[in-house]
Amino acid sequence: MLQVAFIRENKDLVIERLAKRNIDARQMIDDVIAFDEARRSLQAELDNTLAESNTLSKEIGNLYKSGQAEKANALKQKTSELKESSKVLAESLNAKADALNELLYKIPNVPNAIVPAGNTDEDNEEVFSAGEIPKLHDEALPHWELAKKYDIIDFELGNKITGAGFPVYKGKGARLQRALIAYFLDKNTAAGYTEFQLPHLVNEASGFGTGQLPDKEGQMYHVTGDNLYLIPTAEVPGTNIFRDVVLSEAELPIGITGYTPCFRREAGSYGAHVRGLNRLHQFDKVEILRVEHPSKSYEALDGMVDHVKTILEELKLPYRILRLCGGDLGFTSALTYDFEVFSTAQDRWLEISSVSNFETFQANRLKLRFKNSEGKNELAHTLNGSSLALPRVLAGILENYQTEKGIVIPEVLQPYTGFSIID
Repeated sequence: MLQVAFIRENKDLVIERLAKRNIDARQMIDDVIAFDEARRSLQAELDNTLAESNTLSKEIGNLYKSGQAEKANALKQKTSELKESSKVLAESLNAKADALNELLYKIPNVPNAIVPAGNTDEDNEEVFSAGEIPKLHDEALPHWELAKKYDIIDFELGNKITGAGFPVYKGKGARLQRALIAYFLDKNTAAGYTEFQLPHLVNEASGFGTGQLPDKEGQMYHVTGDNLYLIPTAEVPGTNIFRDVVLSEAELPIGITGYTPCFRREAGSYGAHVRGLNRLHQFDKVEILRVEHPSKSYEALDGMVDHVKTILEELKLPYRILRLCGGDLGFTSALTYDFEVFSTAQDRWLEISSVSNFETFQANRLKLRFKNSEGKNELAHTLNGSSLALPRVLAGILENYQTEKGIVIPEVLQPYTGFSIID
């Protein structure tokens, strides 16, 4: 969440930048400042009351020692009144602080200056594209028909076992899926990321720390018996490794990677754009996360973008990079780049990765700090990216690599699959 001090010192900038998200934040920001002023006033009054009570307590002790019990007893009534006042003030202060935090939880991150204004994904800016769109043979099929033809993914069986959006991968389809996971992890570890195997369920504190709660609870699967949540991405358990941690400046930067299944309740609509692997409730993803010094986080973001580029270039898939507009930006992000692969059989772009800088927004919720060169605690910057989400990458491979004789496996994956074609 945003820091109150930042809001107070940059009121006009915060309102201006949140307008890029199509949010008129003037009243919210005024309310934050008003709540904070009331909180500070109560804090000052409580501090003065406690100080007066402490002074009187010392005076009472001295009076008893000097044999002036009558004067001491007279002052004890005053200390009782001060203690009661302190209790009332403390309760009011806690209530005001809670109200302030509830308001802060509802305010999204401030977009970076280069985030374009806009309402929907149609207003996102294309900043890069690469790769040639292949020309397919006349009998080319979308991936859900290829999956059935070659018996590599069974959507109906997944629907029987669980429900829509839970596919079953079979034979060479399962091996290709496993190959992609291993390849992505190898690429990430070679780039300096430390591999982690992470829990697939998190508690409320973890969901709050990365911003899924209270903003996205309706999109998460909730295990009500134990009050745990199935993770929507490895970002949640991975980033929460650093919750309530104070790092040394020398420990920065930190980069980790991990593979997890991901679970999302988001409702899908009908039509070809959500068929097959295009939108799932359970899917596999390899994530990269970074904890950075604030002065170096945007350099790190550029490095993450370049890293994902190398993976797509090795897979030889046509792709483009979009800078998300304010209206399409995630709640916690200050700047996000989306990667999209072109699906020739569907004749459209498929999102396969988001790479984001959250600046201090998550770190403030997580209380993730580092001790800077002056010995003071400072909030770190957090970043994350998909490297990569498997379903649409797999869809892109199946569709763009199909031939009349079968589906050719990208050369870089063949050492992982042990076969060169699905036929």
